[in-house]
Amino acid sequence: MIGVLDSVNELTEVAGQNRMELLLFKLSGRHQRYGINVFKVREVLPCPRLTVMPKLQKFVIGVAHIRGQTISVIDLAYAIGGRPSTNIDKCFIIIAEYNRSTHAFLVSSVERILNMNWDKIMPPPKGAGDSNYMTAVTEIDGELVEILDVEKILEEISPSKLENTDLEAVYDSEFKKIIEKHKPVVLVADDSRVALNQVTSALEKMNLTVVKAHDGREAFNLLREAAGKGPVEHQYAVVISDVEMPEMDGYTLCSTVRQDPSLKNLYVILHTSLSGVFNLGMVSKVGANDFIPKFNPLELARAVKKGIILTNAGKSGADLVMGAKDKQ
Repeated sequence: MIGVLDSVNELTEVAGQNRMELLLFKLSGRHQRYGINVFKVREVLPCPRLTVMPKLQKFVIGVAHIRGQTISVIDLAYAIGGRPSTNIDKCFIIIAEYNRSTHAFLVSSVERILNMNWDKIMPPPKGAGDSNYMTAVTEIDGELVEILDVEKILEEISPSKLENTDLEAVYDSEFKKIIEKHKPVVLVADDSRVALNQVTSALEKMNLTVVKAHDGREAFNLLREAAGKGPVEHQYAVVISDVEMPEMDGYTLCSTVRQDPSLKNLYVILHTSLSGVFNLGMVSKVGANDFIPKFNPLELARAVKKGIILTNAGKSGADLVMGAKDKQ
């Protein structure tokens, strides 16, 4: 099972082509299959010996010492509303990197990896409600597979403390004048409700207006609609996009924007939880102006401030692509 990741393609081979690799697994007490993006997975191992420590969060069943690192192990079945896993010694852990941290998720079995188009990954069914843990769904072998909203799970285990973040240094008098005069609007695309709300809350603390999109396709349609009314960069000062999204991923959204004459001048920031394997070359290749690993409100605020100032100064996002501008 350790070799289950041997078939993973290099990130640069699938990124920007609206493709992703999905690792399929099952959870204790459940017959259905679930998925996680391989780009976030560092390793898959049989569950090692766990050390139980006092006052751990109830979904954290212990810590594992792996390759010189101490990693908390989260019972994924329990965390999404099921019963605590049994026969842990026969389970596996998926070690993944999210939001600048390494986590281990306990699963009952790991099956295989599939290379898929993002347009085969669909948003959760309407009516599923906000309490579910799906970020997307897809059909494999005639069976519905849930792609879990890991960011929501991690937020419930260890909530972020946005209210304690001081953005005063970013929201200075000069920037305040720009906001009051131009009332900039930021388009945010993210399929995770938790991530979308986190970004929205941070930007609203800066008195910015936010328009939300739940995937890259919806964001692109909003931009095309705006372009029909006039210069789109006058309507959206900055676009912030997640990378992993159903129907159209953030890489494809960014490269599509750059190829569209009516959209190419937009300032685009990629905002992603792919912290450990993020490919700077690909970010530049698809034409992003900046990227930020999730989720640091202060870094996000600084990046958005920079984008708004440059857009307000009449700078073209197409001319400020990450990597190209720095060489000038």
